[in-house]
Amino acid sequence: MTAAESPADAAPVSPPGKSREPRVWKFIGTSLWGVALFGAMFAGQVAVVAYFLVTSGEPMDTSAMTALLTNGRIISLSVIMGLPAILAMLWLATRLSRTPFADYLALRWPSWRTLATGVASMVLLMVAWEVISRVAGRESSPGFMTDVLKTARADGALWILVFAFCVAAPIVEEFFARGFLYRGWSESFLRPAGAILLSSAVWTLMHLQYNWFFLAQVFSIGLLLGYLRYRSNSTWLTVILHGLNNLAATIQTIWLANNS
Repeated sequence: MTAAESPADAAPVSPPGKSREPRVWKFIGTSLWGVALFGAMFAGQVAVVAYFLVTSGEPMDTSAMTALLTNGRIISLSVIMGLPAILAMLWLATRLSRTPFADYLALRWPSWRTLATGVASMVLLMVAWEVISRVAGRESSPGFMTDVLKTARADGALWILVFAFCVAAPIVEEFFARGFLYRGWSESFLRPAGAILLSSAVWTLMHLQYNWFFLAQVFSIGLLLGYLRYRSNSTWLTVILHGLNNLAATIQTIWLANNS
């Protein structure tokens, strides 16, 4: 045996039964899992729409699809069904990374001071957008949201809509964008700044039901939430802020609908 082949120079062998070290999916892994996560969420949401379309007995044409996609009760149930679908895929992705679910997604409760700072930042951003919308002569609430709210209220499903938009949607979207995507991309060549930009862009693309003005607003909110996620290392913080923002938007839409 030569010196180069001596046991002293051989790579250490892990003891039998010892688990491998946990890891984080980097850029490619996070991107591929991101596609799978979005697919799972989309499948869960489409399943609800497909069920109502099949059981309605109506012909499967454009008008029927339009009616379903603006029905508040159906949209709310669709959003809610995306939650277990994406949670199952997130569990699998983090399980295979050998990192605990809560650790991977930074599910840590923020301090009261951090939460107050986040709320204040969100309020300032929303006030700025309200001023811009008034100066530009644009509506404060998307017409899509008004139609969804009216149909939900007509069906007696307003409480389902509030739960879907203010609880289920923030958990789904924040676990996906600020939890999983940000975590992996921030530890790749993108670093935190690039991860904030890219995850915000992906999150904005998930809201294509809005026009460009509201998409710009969504992107700016994503940048703020991404920055707060970076500073606090807490995805629960962004979930709470996202939920509060959606609640404020829902209340505003109800008020506008009642006074229109």
